[in-house]
Amino acid sequence: MIRKMTQDDLQEVVALWLEANLDAHDFISQSYWLTNKEDVAQALSQAEVYVYEQDATLAGFVGLDGTYIAGIFVSPRHRSNGIGKALLDDIKTLKSELQLAVYQKNKGAINFYKREGFITIEEGLDTINNEKEYVMHWEITDKLIN
Repeated sequence: MIRKMTQDDLQEVVALWLEANLDAHDFISQSYWLTNKEDVAQALSQAEVYVYEQDATLAGFVGLDGTYIAGIFVSPRHRSNGIGKALLDDIKTLKSELQLAVYQKNKGAINFYKREGFITIEEGLDTINNEKEYVMHWEITDKLIN
């Protein structure tokens, strides 16, 4: 089930954020994620966040800032079960366009977003971690046939 995050979910969402980032971004120092945990908790408490709950367990979430996807995070033990796609499909019903940044070394995420209709619109650099990233964009297309 996908639903809006409540304040009661916040600590579990932050724990999932940390677990997912440590697992997916082994090319970035663990101390970076640990140092930013409290700032992320504050940001998430103010953000538009949707959680995926499975069997009373928080299995994933997506955070938005307007049309910018701050991240889709799925617990490592729940990956490859369609949760990320379900979260993305859900927010695609709410927004006519979406944008995100993804580290170039995160090949799994890049392939996922490409498969879901995102295109790379520019290359950039995360100057904090000195890691190259792609900015990717998706927009709804009118597929009506006359």
